[in-house]
Amino acid sequence: MSGVDAGASAPAAATAAATGAAAEVASEADRYDVVIIGGGPAGLSTGLNLVRARRRVLILDSNRPRHSATLVSHGFLTRDGVSPLELRALGREEFAGYPDAEFHQGLVGSVVAETGGGFTVTSRGVRGSADRSVSAPVVVLASGLAETLPALPSIRAYYGTSLHSCIECDAFEKSGQPLALIGSTPDLAERALLISQVTDDLIVFTGGSPDAVTAAEEADLVARGIAVERRPLADVVGDRSGLTGVQLEDGTLVPRTGGFVRPLWSVPVAFAETLGFEQDGEGHIVVDGRGATSVPGLYAVGDLTPPGPQQLIVAAGAGARVAAAVNRALIG
Repeated sequence: MSGVDAGASAPAAATAAATGAAAEVASEADRYDVVIIGGGPAGLSTGLNLVRARRRVLILDSNRPRHSATLVSHGFLTRDGVSPLELRALGREEFAGYPDAEFHQGLVGSVVAETGGGFTVTSRGVRGSADRSVSAPVVVLASGLAETLPALPSIRAYYGTSLHSCIECDAFEKSGQPLALIGSTPDLAERALLISQVTDDLIVFTGGSPDAVTAAEEADLVARGIAVERRPLADVVGDRSGLTGVQLEDGTLVPRTGGFVRPLWSVPVAFAETLGFEQDGEGHIVVDGRGATSVPGLYAVGDLTPPGPQQLIVAAGAGARVAAAVNRALIG
């Protein structure tokens, strides 16, 4: 998650605070063409392409990315194997190299529509940065997702090293290993098929969830050599070398050296919910082919739009597309 205060105050209070703050946005220094909330690949790509179009752009980011536990990312052309944090740093440096670019580290408190069009954005500074109240005719939401991992006591100790969530990003490095897939959502069978491309030893752990894998799906998986373990889980276990197994509640230890988890994702946009944009059944912000939401002047890009989490390179590409659409919209 980037640029978002997940514990933002109630919408009514935020609206009142931002309405008062709007009157304070008087100087030209606090007015931008575009404010982008989120400094991940999607937000940075959007910002880079907009400043190259001579737009004055502010990126607000909290520097708390969802993938902070991931040591290495893959699949990004010319940057395969780079740290996601290094990728963000490189992108920020490129963006900041343009005269109309500004990056500010802070937690966004509210985004409120101004009378007559445009938005006021307030943020609380972190690590010594100042609080801000700025305005722009266009706001781009690129703040990513919040994720909740399966409720296993030790899962964080192995997440980002032995266990991952992005199959496209990390499956190749797990080739030939005895792997686990841990989750409770109805898409486990599909994800298992993708993982089976790199290993012949895969067990799907549903943690006792009755709806994660149907009987028909289990039959298909078993026919492909993929086991399904439906008993409740106690924890994941390992040592300094990494994951060594999955512990069931009944005491059974199933040896595994790595695998994938299916987190529950949510869209943390309480700071902007008074705008009334459309969301799908899973909370993702609905956009058209240009990245425009149902609110004029408000765009969204990256993981918080359907279909949800994507590779870093997909987010960056989407950012470039949205930047082009925003620039054309500003021309009129």
